[in-house]
Amino acid sequence: MPRKSPSLGIVLAFIAALLFGLNASTSKVIMQSGVSPEQMVIFRSLATALIAGLIVLVRNPAAFKVRLAEWKFLFAFGIIGVALMQWAYSNAVKNLPVGIALLIEYTAIVMVPVASILLFGTKFRTRLWFGVGLVLGGLAVVSKLWQSDLNTIGVLFAIAAAVFLSVYFIMGERSHLGRDPMSTLFYTMLIATIFWLFASPWWQFDTNRLNSAINLSGNLKGIEISAWILLIWLGVMGSFAPMALSYVALGHLNATGVGIVSTAETIFAFLFGYLWLGEKIDGLQTVGGLLVIAGIIIAQTSRAQKARSEPRME
Repeated sequence: MPRKSPSLGIVLAFIAALLFGLNASTSKVIMQSGVSPEQMVIFRSLATALIAGLIVLVRNPAAFKVRLAEWKFLFAFGIIGVALMQWAYSNAVKNLPVGIALLIEYTAIVMVPVASILLFGTKFRTRLWFGVGLVLGGLAVVSKLWQSDLNTIGVLFAIAAAVFLSVYFIMGERSHLGRDPMSTLFYTMLIATIFWLFASPWWQFDTNRLNSAINLSGNLKGIEISAWILLIWLGVMGSFAPMALSYVALGHLNATGVGIVSTAETIFAFLFGYLWLGEKIDGLQTVGGLLVIAGIIIAQTSRAQKARSEPRME
């Protein structure tokens, strides 16, 4: 196994969060044009699987080999940690303000350490909970939770996204015990694509829509871009690149660390929402962002040096 570098893991996770934050605005604009959350997940998963598959084919074709015992893990990861997570997130964003949806989704940073403690006996220092508290409190301030008129369906989808995201982080970390990140990305995204091809009426998508122009809205409302260009960007820079970065980051950093660093996605989402969609960020929200960063730094250093050995992937 390659030597782990926690610092590299943090950098990769932050870049992934940046791209995912931009993806929030991109996804919202595309869905406003009439593309459904299920169709979004199919396109993102298929594009990512194709790119990852080509890279594996060129660099390490032997990585396509899958042991019989691995399929159960890959199917669970692909369906629960990828297909359902992306679907729940897309529906949450559709029914809630982006910041509120992400705030609820990232309660996964509490679920991950609790699950790690209960399932794997992982040891954490007490300051983990102080860091988690700062992150959640900061996200609440950034999102101005007290001023929001929350949609019940959106809240339920966001809670589901939090559960599925915690599964993604935990299974993503454990996938490094037996597979390389790129082949794992290929198989999980392929499984997610196949799942939604069976579970959704994908044939109802109007292909003529690909040739239509989508208004970028907000501060960019004077600009129109072909739908197929935005969808390619969504597939490559909104899905494959950040997913690949987060998978690789999980090989250098534990699931809790990547999960906490990834909460920066919310800050980036608000930033791009301001620059692109014209959503305002005031001084209080800036303070909230600083609290999030402080919480990330504190919680990131909370994992005990010695913990129970990681189980083999079945």
